[in-house]
Amino acid sequence: MAHSHDDMDMSSSSSSHDSGHMSVFNNDMMTALYSAVWTPTTAGAYAGTIIFLIFLGAFFRFLLAGKAMAEARWLDAEMKRRYVVVQGKLPISEQVSRDDLSKRVTLTENGVEENVFVVQRKEQIHRPFRLSVDPLRAAFDTLITGVGYLLMLAVMTVNVGYFLAVLGGTFLGSLLVGRFYGVASEH
Repeated sequence: MAHSHDDMDMSSSSSSHDSGHMSVFNNDMMTALYSAVWTPTTAGAYAGTIIFLIFLGAFFRFLLAGKAMAEARWLDAEMKRRYVVVQGKLPISEQVSRDDLSKRVTLTENGVEENVFVVQRKEQIHRPFRLSVDPLRAAFDTLITGVGYLLMLAVMTVNVGYFLAVLGGTFLGSLLVGRFYGVASEH
């Protein structure tokens, strides 16, 4: 059975139109979220799903703020860490005075002068692995990634309500805690 060229064009045209359906936003209240089980069938269930996505988007921003605050706390604790001078090794003050990248300057503030050394760092200092910090950092990152992917999947349903709920949650979360993660660290 032979197909004409026009028949081929019609079938490819309609199949490309059907496959393009997923790239167009829809407003179907019965759009499944994450599984077929979570498919709102009433307006109330759809509204509940929208509210859940708003809270999930805000929770994502709270996680980002929480991680930024934890990182600042961990860095502060590390900066306050005390170091012990080992016998036979030069103290830091002597190492600095012998360093060719350091220079002695006078620091003046409100009429008080103090002699200090200005030292240029030679290489990047990497913080060591700490059992009290790094597993928590990894847990934060994993949770942030998981929630981010859940939000992405909600947007990928191309449901307008879900998309706007994710944006609304992002706005709400940023409004409440954005100031905690939006500024670079002072250290």
